[in-house]
Amino acid sequence: MRDIFVIGDSISIQYGPYLSEQLAGDWGYDRKQGDAQALIDLDQPLGANGGDSSMVLAYLKSVEALGTKYDILLLNCGLHDIKTNLVTGSKQISLEQYRHNISDIVDKACKMSNSFVWIRTTDVIDHIHNAKSRNFHRFHADVLDYNAAADAIMQERGIPILDLYGFSRKLGEAAFCDHVHYTDEVRKLQAAFITGYLYAKFADA
Repeated sequence: MRDIFVIGDSISIQYGPYLSEQLAGDWGYDRKQGDAQALIDLDQPLGANGGDSSMVLAYLKSVEALGTKYDILLLNCGLHDIKTNLVTGSKQISLEQYRHNISDIVDKACKMSNSFVWIRTTDVIDHIHNAKSRNFHRFHADVLDYNAAADAIMQERGIPILDLYGFSRKLGEAAFCDHVHYTDEVRKLQAAFITGYLYAKFADA
């Protein structure tokens, strides 16, 4: 039996129970802990919410120091990085810093896992998100830029990319239940998409 460990944002917290259910019996499932803390406010990266790329890198460094090793590591960050200040227009993590962080994350993830899979950051619809989010904005153009930056690093390093962005975007605007999160039905579909990918990729492992 292979074991999956997930580090990701609130999107992964919401599809997580369905992913665990769909993998049950054939795969072990675990993730960064603290669901109750994270669910208080999904916009605040606490507990199980991995947060931005600097937070993910810090988390990996902290657990690496404890000797943590993963079998298959599924990892994503990006939505918190592209949070845009309403006054200054600055990103929480600049694109340049994101590139540096992702490169360092790949270094850590490869050392700490038998297999590492990168999950592309999910979509933002500007007029939906920014009409509902009063503390910060996000923009689709940034999702594209930050995904492209991560894609380039993964391709250069030979890291598999799971395109949850492409899968979810095809479901359209009705897929969203709020500014950036998905309906329960879509969470089930996202979990099924990831499950199918894992069975296909690691069928012979």
